[in-house]
Amino acid sequence: MKFLFISPRFAGGIGGHAKMLSEQLQKSGHEVELMPTTHLPIKNLKNPSFTLISSLKSIINKNEYDIVHAFNVPSSFAMKYVKARKKVLSIHGTFSKAIDLIHSKPYGVIGNFMEKKALKYADKITTDSKFTKKVYKETTGIDFEYLPSPIDITKFKNIKKSSITKNQVAYVARSDYGKGIDILEKAEPLIKGNVVYCTDLPWNDAMNVLSKSHVLVQPSRMESLATTIKEAFYLKIPVVATHVGGNPELVKHEITGLLVPSENPAKLAESVNRILDDDVLSKQLSENSYDFVINNMTWDSVLPKYLEFYENLLKN
Repeated sequence: MKFLFISPRFAGGIGGHAKMLSEQLQKSGHEVELMPTTHLPIKNLKNPSFTLISSLKSIINKNEYDIVHAFNVPSSFAMKYVKARKKVLSIHGTFSKAIDLIHSKPYGVIGNFMEKKALKYADKITTDSKFTKKVYKETTGIDFEYLPSPIDITKFKNIKKSSITKNQVAYVARSDYGKGIDILEKAEPLIKGNVVYCTDLPWNDAMNVLSKSHVLVQPSRMESLATTIKEAFYLKIPVVATHVGGNPELVKHEITGLLVPSENPAKLAESVNRILDDDVLSKQLSENSYDFVINNMTWDSVLPKYLEFYENLLKN
């Protein structure tokens, strides 16, 4: 199969997933082209400028593909103009609600308008979270295809697993409102440990910090299926996360991690301290979470589902 992947960037959350998927497909003998597109590095102009520039690139692109796969709502406008037998859109999280939360309500209204148009351009829409699938089914009537976003465990071979730094608490995410960094900052004085903020480190450096930490804290206000949680699971680092979005699909309370209410710094600190103080609980959670990610969230288990999805799409 011949693919074109479109994403504002091929790193981070859904963009990083797109990059990993392209690599896995290429290893399986398929041809995958990535569309690199620049955008204006200004907060409220990133999506509009990407949409415009990528759409122009698609219009002048004369190549033909079996499948064009867009990896967020702005990418779908470029997807519209690509010559392909089938068109796929992936949405990880609820796009218009995220715009409303991170930017402002007027931008949320624009995001909602864009989203409604984007959903019409795809032959099939996928998401990595059962929560997101449920939300869109209830609000749009569209039945999304659930395809989880796994991690590439081969990339961890260069991460040195050394002894844990006692009472080190890791935050590995962007420094923005949606990720709840301000909630953690309010909780920090109540935490019996040292919080290390990995907000702009290269992936290898962030994973080296995480691998030495006593616990990962994830205080997000909204999430789809957080990659950082899966990475912590693989490194056998216990997780405290907020009960939002797709987090409960990964973090089974008292089994693979601890869940806390969003917007509650005191509860967040209490759960982090519980893991710092209880080595038995810490070991139990880390072993269970490792088993979960190995059995459910690696490319060995998920890639066959993607291949089946694409093949069935082309048959219909």
